[in-house]
Amino acid sequence: MDILRFTTVGSVDDGKSTLIGRILYDCKSIFEDQLAAVQKTSSKRGFEGIDLSLLTDGLAAEREQGITIDVAYRYFNTPKRKFIIADTPGHEQYTRNMVTGASTANLTIILIDARKGILDQSRRHALISSLLGIQHFIVAINKMDLVDYSQSIYDQIVTDFKQLTQKLGLDQSHITYIPISALNGDNVVNQSEIMTWYKGPTVIDVLETVDVQSDLENKKFRLPVQYVITADNNDFRGFAGQVSSGSIKAGDAVISLPSAKVSKVAYISEFNGKKTEARPHESITLVLEDQIDTSRGDMIVKRGEEPIVAKNLIANICWMSESKFDSSKKYMLKHCSNMVRAIPSKINYRLDVNTYEKLESSDLKLNDIASVEFKLQKPVLADLYKENKDTGSFILIDELSNATVAAGMITDLN
Repeated sequence: MDILRFTTVGSVDDGKSTLIGRILYDCKSIFEDQLAAVQKTSSKRGFEGIDLSLLTDGLAAEREQGITIDVAYRYFNTPKRKFIIADTPGHEQYTRNMVTGASTANLTIILIDARKGILDQSRRHALISSLLGIQHFIVAINKMDLVDYSQSIYDQIVTDFKQLTQKLGLDQSHITYIPISALNGDNVVNQSEIMTWYKGPTVIDVLETVDVQSDLENKKFRLPVQYVITADNNDFRGFAGQVSSGSIKAGDAVISLPSAKVSKVAYISEFNGKKTEARPHESITLVLEDQIDTSRGDMIVKRGEEPIVAKNLIANICWMSESKFDSSKKYMLKHCSNMVRAIPSKINYRLDVNTYEKLESSDLKLNDIASVEFKLQKPVLADLYKENKDTGSFILIDELSNATVAAGMITDLN
């Protein structure tokens, strides 16, 4: 059974946490003690029924303010698929939290309040999701019960959002528009009995059927080496790591970089024993026919599918530190299992996440997103982020504090 990772984004009070609570509740994925606790808290707050948002707003500050601050992860499954949900904040001051939660997502649910239509936050969430390389979207027009389930209001929001996504260059065939009421459960897990004019799938229908595995399998094979395993007086030598994209099978010709040594796959080992093929996100140990020079930080790829060896890169970064970006400072750049020193050489522009305008900037502050050029102390084996999210991304670490200060998505290499 495969796993779908998805995130929910939207403006404050659009109903993100309520939607997730509704999904968990209607899929019967809530423990009895959790349900009892939510019922008790709901009663204290004066609700006649259950406040489903309490299932994900776990921090006391979130419950008090009625907003999502931190990223809340929830896990559930249906007979068709396993799911990991990231409920991310909607407010602009928590952009870094949204980037963190959405960075591993295969799909984004963008909530829009049917009463308000598309707001600046909606545009911001669509932009950030596209920058993060998320290809599949559900645009859930929520609170349809508060606009008398009006089809004309739904149609207008769909038209407006299509114009927005066309500007971002998103694939329209990967976007599904659904009118919902998270509070009442219309078109979330169960088909609405009121909105008979809507003939499309429910939210859970899309989540269960969207194809994300083929997106990764059709990409070039990448195995960043995490460990080199030896045993039996060096008679056994395997290279352990997680397949970030593509697939590999016994007999395939591979090349280890940067040594450029070539070999073939003898077999693939995992926790349960040997196997003949590995797919994306599987943790494996690759055993080759030849004893070649490979160590932690290297990368094993198929011959003819080599990544770029680069000492300079341009990336979209999200600045995550309270301290301002210092262009004269050296940072540690962690890319896959490699760590190299990086010097920012130029800020190309800062992106206004609400208007999509590119602005000149000499520094960056918390939650800013910008295009920045870096010079690296030694080369890295990388891909563009749009081609491979794992080998096309990195984090920046402050050398003095050892704090993560930025997340980066590579847009150019040389």
